[in-house]
Amino acid sequence: MGTQVRNGRTAVLEMRDRILALVKSEGLRPGDQIPTEAELGIRFGGSRPMIREALKLLEQDGVVDVKHGRGRFLTATGVLNVHRPITRFESITEMGQALGLQYDNRVLSVSEERPSKEIARTLGLAAGEGVIRLERLRLHRKEPLIYGLALIRRSVVPDRLYEVDWSGSLLDLLESYGSRPRMSVAKVRALTLPPDVVERNDLRDFGPALVIEETAYNLAGDPVIWASDYHRGSHFAFDFVRK
Repeated sequence: MGTQVRNGRTAVLEMRDRILALVKSEGLRPGDQIPTEAELGIRFGGSRPMIREALKLLEQDGVVDVKHGRGRFLTATGVLNVHRPITRFESITEMGQALGLQYDNRVLSVSEERPSKEIARTLGLAAGEGVIRLERLRLHRKEPLIYGLALIRRSVVPDRLYEVDWSGSLLDLLESYGSRPRMSVAKVRALTLPPDVVERNDLRDFGPALVIEETAYNLAGDPVIWASDYHRGSHFAFDFVRK
């Protein structure tokens, strides 16, 4: 069941991104009408329910405005969102796909641990509640681009660690457990990889990184993940939308 959920969501997200790419390629401006569901079906071959769900995501993101009886129209925010600002909440896997990157995810370590007081407070953990510590490296064409460390509430993933495939999208994985993160509070700063990470994983050539450190929340508003992702500075630059 979890696989079906992830595949279905992936298809909808891909359709959303194709619509955004169409908006950019057609040079649409704020106030322009976007193609109808039927027209998008002819262009992309997707099912009407899938296209409708993708359009709902764009409406929720403020990219399109629905005028009943007239259609869907591109907003000013929508023009800015075409450039996929860093303020858009999505998984690293989804962001990489949008940038044309196909990541080879390597799991460096996964373990169950007791959190520090700071992490316990950040994730709102009960006394004695543990976390799953997940350390991964994302490569593109054999070149390491992102080092990531995630601390996940243990109660969210009831299965044993070895029963779980940790190599894919973490957001999709948590959706299969009914607790997909929907938003996060994040900060970005420039750092280098911690020396112990460099030594353990032979990452001496990684260089400076843009670090996104965030706490992600599910639909109920509960914090489920604390993550710190080091994006290789020589390969990444991020856009910001300021409203």
